[in-house]
Amino acid sequence: MEARINMFENEVAGKFVKRLVAASRPVEESSLPKATQELVKIRASQINGCGVCLDMHTKDAAHAGETSLRLNMVAAWREATVFTEPERAALALAEEGTRLADAHPGVSDDTWADVRKHYDDEQIGALVSLVAMINAWNRLNVIVRNPAGDYQPGMWS
Repeated sequence: MEARINMFENEVAGKFVKRLVAASRPVEESSLPKATQELVKIRASQINGCGVCLDMHTKDAAHAGETSLRLNMVAAWREATVFTEPERAALALAEEGTRLADAHPGVSDDTWADVRKHYDDEQIGALVSLVAMINAWNRLNVIVRNPAGDYQPGMWS
């Protein structure tokens, strides 16, 4: 499989991608736990069918010490006992915030209350921004059909 265009070599797309990378820095530098950040990226990428993002974020999470059990259970997080209550709240927000077009009413009041219970304002800002950011990345990669499988942890940092 070959990408339809190279996002980094295309003048307009390249500028856009650089700005997305820069826009992600406040989230990365926030107090939102890194493990939670990767779990959110993985769940949204599963929903959106973004192979390149799944390749990247599962490998980055494993490289950072995430267990294969937890990585394998992200798709079934509601039934899994391996996630903390704060992680479950973040995964629910990621899922509801990603499925906006699936006849879903958006983020439910119950999910929002759960997020408020487990995260402070800075972390909530990071979490909301992260859900928006990974969905943007997913859409870019799916549209241009970026292939997955060759990513090595840290190669794009």
